[in-house]
Amino acid sequence: MSTDGSGDLLSNEVTLQVAARVPLQRIVLISGPIVALAVYIVLPNTYGSDDGIVVFTHAGRVTAALATWMALWWLTEAIDIPATALLPLVVLPLFGAGTIRDVAAPYAHDLIFLFMGGFILSIAMQRWRLHRRIALVTLSIVGTEPPRIVAGFMIATAGLSLWLSNTATAIMMLPIAISVIGMIAEKSESAQPDEPDHLAICLMLGIAYAASIGGVGTIIGSPPNLFLVSYIRDTLNHDITFLQWMAMGLPLVIVFLPITWWLLTRHLFPISSHSVGGGDVIREAYTALPAPCWAERATLAVFGFAAIAWMGRSWLTGVEVGGVRVLSGLTDAGISLTAALSLFLIPARSNTGGALMQWGDMKGMPWGILLLFGGGMSLAVAIQRNGVGEFLGHQAAAWQGLPSWALIILVTTLIIFLTELTSNTATAATFIPIIGGVAPGLGVHPYLLIVPAALAASWAFMLPVATPPNAIVFGSGYVSVTAMRRAGLWLNLIGICILTVLVQFIVLPILGVPIS
Repeated sequence: MSTDGSGDLLSNEVTLQVAARVPLQRIVLISGPIVALAVYIVLPNTYGSDDGIVVFTHAGRVTAALATWMALWWLTEAIDIPATALLPLVVLPLFGAGTIRDVAAPYAHDLIFLFMGGFILSIAMQRWRLHRRIALVTLSIVGTEPPRIVAGFMIATAGLSLWLSNTATAIMMLPIAISVIGMIAEKSESAQPDEPDHLAICLMLGIAYAASIGGVGTIIGSPPNLFLVSYIRDTLNHDITFLQWMAMGLPLVIVFLPITWWLLTRHLFPISSHSVGGGDVIREAYTALPAPCWAERATLAVFGFAAIAWMGRSWLTGVEVGGVRVLSGLTDAGISLTAALSLFLIPARSNTGGALMQWGDMKGMPWGILLLFGGGMSLAVAIQRNGVGEFLGHQAAAWQGLPSWALIILVTTLIIFLTELTSNTATAATFIPIIGGVAPGLGVHPYLLIVPAALAASWAFMLPVATPPNAIVFGSGYVSVTAMRRAGLWLNLIGICILTVLVQFIVLPILGVPIS
């Protein structure tokens, strides 16, 4: 971290902002149920459609009111986001819009356990510092030219973010980058006086942006991905496999990452290509690493098993022994939990004894994210079951006839710029069910709208509050809001273009949806 007092200044600014938000939060806290009641009263009992008069049931109006209430609290963080996710358990059974059994079932969705297993793998990698070794190995081979150093950090960050949370990845990469910046500030032979400053900005923004970009590459890379897969399975009865997601997500990463690198290092904050001393820090840190211990190798083996099994699940489920498909029930969640459980069984062979993972390590588990998934899925199921999606689709009929590319641009623009001010997971949980309900009224396949919406929720780059990686690098003191806003606006616009093109020509064909 910087030691020039910027950390204290940032802390004071945050304190003032929090104090200023308290009255607003109280207003929003009270207005949530009031607005929900108003929505319930205003919504009609019936509405017209092509099939005649349709009854909009009491349960449907309660669900729509609840969705408004949750959206208001999620988007303003009137209370903790995971706490808002508990509202369906209280409101829907209380007002007769669903039984507690039906409402609670999505909180134990199998894909939530997929994410839980992924989190446990991530915690194990961090416990044995395997993620640091992977990062340093990647960085040690890129060379000492500033653009290559930035590229190395971005590749390592994006690669780790495929499997770890983008927050954990950014936190891990930040101190390594700060060490490199410090060395370059001392040894730089650049003829340009602003070169070290530009390199620091490129490194910080490169880490933040690569963490967000890499997160769309796998199902477990970012929470909105998993929410989308859950929604599609529960409402559209289609299962997106881990390999399918990688086939559509990795091209987005492969295209966007080098564009981001070029924009940062060549256009917005140009840096020269002559060698500087930052590579020494990376090589010294790499050579100082001890030989891989048993725990590191075992954790890597478990991780490798999980990754291979995820990608080869369709083959594994077809394996026959004695004419019986012994693994026919294998799921991505089952693979994830098998790998996670094995970490509690395999001995660590360390001085502390025990297994690779112990229950005390689970204090790092982001239980709030899992609860948020449950609440979002419960709301999504209620929207579908109680006819809210059909009602919304009818209301959106006026947009029918717009070309598919225009609809994608509208959706991605809305989600990206909204996520600048809100949690990406909360945004996805709020809007994917709504957008999914609107799609039939527009005469388009739901994938055309909900897939770009979920991907766009991870690609907000302008403000420190947009994503945890943005906030983490902003707190270092090396990046100003102006610099982040300048770079982020460009990336937001480029991201909209990339999603519009690749969703139509790569993502939708992989999912079996014809290009319209």
